[in-house]
Amino acid sequence: VDPAKDVDGFHPINVGRMSIGLPCFVSATPQGIIELLRRYEIETRGKHCVVLGRSNIVGKPMAQLLLHKGNPGDCTVTVCHSRTPNIKELCLQADIIVAALGVPEFLRGDMVKPGAVIIDVGTTRVPDATKKSGFRLSGDVAFGEVAPKASFITPVPGGVGPMTIVSLMLNTLQAARQQQD
Repeated sequence: VDPAKDVDGFHPINVGRMSIGLPCFVSATPQGIIELLRRYEIETRGKHCVVLGRSNIVGKPMAQLLLHKGNPGDCTVTVCHSRTPNIKELCLQADIIVAALGVPEFLRGDMVKPGAVIIDVGTTRVPDATKKSGFRLSGDVAFGEVAPKASFITPVPGGVGPMTIVSLMLNTLQAARQQQD
């Protein structure tokens, strides 16, 4: 795919440009999260952010965007993954946690300090006999345990997902405009 038409932001040229802060198409989910932080005026400068997950689609670009200068940005970022031995301790130090592991209810109440900002990216289908579809969407955060401790938390569904769609639409609009010029 031509980088000028890569509205998903996955082309290596767009990934490289994003990592050094140049104009490009940014992966829709991380861009949606940045917009959530901006719209809700969540201070990120000087904050410790833990990104749970190192995928090329969410984890890595999210960490890069939070490192960029400005607000949202200017964070000290720790990326945790399946081989990180002390995830609980790192999460307890975090002012902001972005959970993008794909493990339902991984982040529990005892892993979050009071007042933390929690961004739940997870969308895993789990069986639920009470639902007509036979399943429900579960995030990576145990919402009922974590929400009372958090200063801000995104629900699943209805949190990051709609912002991902908006970001993808904005990238598509930008690509169309660039093709006209």
